[in-house]
Amino acid sequence: MNVATPSWSESRSPDTTRDVVRVYVWELPVRASHWFIVISVAVLAFTGYYMHNPFIDVRSETAYVMGTMRFIHLLAGFVFIAAFFLRFYWFFVGNEWSNWRAFVPIHRSQWRGMGRMVEYYTFFRKNIAHHVGHNALAAVTYMLMFTLMFIQILTGLALYSYTVSNRGLTFFIGWLPRLIDISNLRLIHFCIMFAFPIFVIHHVYSAVLVSWEERNGLIESIYTGYKFVPEAEIEEPEAARRAGIE
Repeated sequence: MNVATPSWSESRSPDTTRDVVRVYVWELPVRASHWFIVISVAVLAFTGYYMHNPFIDVRSETAYVMGTMRFIHLLAGFVFIAAFFLRFYWFFVGNEWSNWRAFVPIHRSQWRGMGRMVEYYTFFRKNIAHHVGHNALAAVTYMLMFTLMFIQILTGLALYSYTVSNRGLTFFIGWLPRLIDISNLRLIHFCIMFAFPIFVIHHVYSAVLVSWEERNGLIESIYTGYKFVPEAEIEEPEAARRAGIE
């Protein structure tokens, strides 16, 4: 007996066979910071790699490609910093799915959730564990990436302060070049850059996979903020919190 395989559009559509509710999961600051970080990281990686290894050969007396790349890198860097701190601020004022408590594994249920996702990714579990926000494994991964982002900000500002004379910047970050040699800071800054494209590949793969499995509008939610969630998935965590078993 042949079983029809659903198309991508059908698979990513909300599952209407269950009682689902439309939930506003990702608030505007979360979505805005997400896309500003995505765009700025892409620009920073491109210009940063060029600054390390100039791969554009322009034979002209008036061309100043390196200076242009450095200027674009600087602007993208400040956009990245602003987006990062917007998201950091929303860790404390955002809803329950954006709050820091959803990212730091402080409950037993989060550790169990990480174990279930590891089993799913290693093919020891057939069905994915559904979540309204991020699953626990993804949340911990995002915290790791936010940590790397913060290191990039510190090392980037330290490298910038090394080339400009600014008392405010020197006061804020001037201690770092005295703690770590500037050549090592540059190496750290450059090496961490490669973590971002690796993360992006896995992030996009996981988002498509989970969206296909859960059929809750996950991909669309980063644009609209809304996901379509079975009522039971909202009621069960709430019941657990009331019972104090998380």
